[in-house]
Amino acid sequence: MAKITNRIRRLRFDHNEMTQEELANRASCTRQTIIALEQGKYVPSITLAFQIGRAFGVKLEEVFQYEEE
Repeated sequence: MAKITNRIRRLRFDHNEMTQEELANRASCTRQTIIALEQGKYVPSITLAFQIGRAFGVKLEEVFQYEEE
């Protein structure tokens, strides 16, 4: 089974300790969505994944990793 992980929490802190709320606003989603993503409880749509990458100014692969088990 495949697993999708992310570096959202790390990237937020690397970007001047960006808050979950600020990231949510930049990515056009809710703070609750960011919380669920950081906890690994939610896999984003491809659109949201790209919006999060753009919010950080990085490529999709720098935010999300696909791992086959």
